[in-house]
Amino acid sequence: MALRRALHFVFKVGDRTKTSMFYRDVLGMKILRHEEFEEGCKATCNGPYDGKWSKTMVGFGPEDDHFVAELTYNYGVGEYQLGNDFLGLTLQSSQAVSNAKRLGWPLTEVGEALYLTRAPGGYPFYLVDKEQPLTDPVQKVCLGVSDLQSSTHYWTTLLGMKVIEKNEEKKTVLMGFADTQCKLELHDNGGTVDHGTAFGRIAFSCPREQLPELEATMKKENQKILTPLVSLDTPGKATVEVVILADPDGHEICFVGDEAFRQLSLVDPKGNELLDKAMAEDKSDEWFAKHKRQKAAA
Repeated sequence: MALRRALHFVFKVGDRTKTSMFYRDVLGMKILRHEEFEEGCKATCNGPYDGKWSKTMVGFGPEDDHFVAELTYNYGVGEYQLGNDFLGLTLQSSQAVSNAKRLGWPLTEVGEALYLTRAPGGYPFYLVDKEQPLTDPVQKVCLGVSDLQSSTHYWTTLLGMKVIEKNEEKKTVLMGFADTQCKLELHDNGGTVDHGTAFGRIAFSCPREQLPELEATMKKENQKILTPLVSLDTPGKATVEVVILADPDGHEICFVGDEAFRQLSLVDPKGNELLDKAMAEDKSDEWFAKHKRQKAAA
């Protein structure tokens, strides 16, 4: 399973302008690529919406060796309801802490050299106030689960992750595909997991030949497959194949064929420019204001 890679987490965003400020100016991430789509994704990458949407990949470096954020924006949807499913992304960067203080972005000290901040939409981010490493600063993503034992079995036995650390006091299990990658932390919520409408998706890659095997394993184990093996097109870029799964609590998991994804995910030098252009041309806020209406709240 060492050939499997943690890739990104998908966040639905209602305000691209404030969101891009948070990732670029507060966290210090770069726009790696930006893509616009006229209709909904076959694998519901943008959620259960059929209309125009955009995808922006942001991170500290190329997707080949960095865990990044995928920001999906549905034109016409202004806000999403948070659940208790996504519990935080942790990254190490004293620069991000000083950026937040300088810009007046709210920070709460929650531990020694550890701050909690929130992206627009309310998504929690934990900033470790230590020098940013030369490798990927993103350390882990934390998801809430209702049964830690059952979820650990799913992620390790069925998906091949290895347990790195268990903390019975905090009711957490830290796991990953490799020590050098972003880790996944499962935290026992002590009750039902609510995904709200802001629910995200965590993505991994594996050799393309493993995708049919993965789907077959899930069928055999009577686990949920949200989207069977399907090809996804991106205009002017590589076509990738994906399988979308759901764990026992309904957390969405995307596995994509690694070979084609490496081509699709090449850094686009025009990414920043394309995002800024799309935001400048997005007149949806003005249209809703003119017609005395509000954007939809999902």
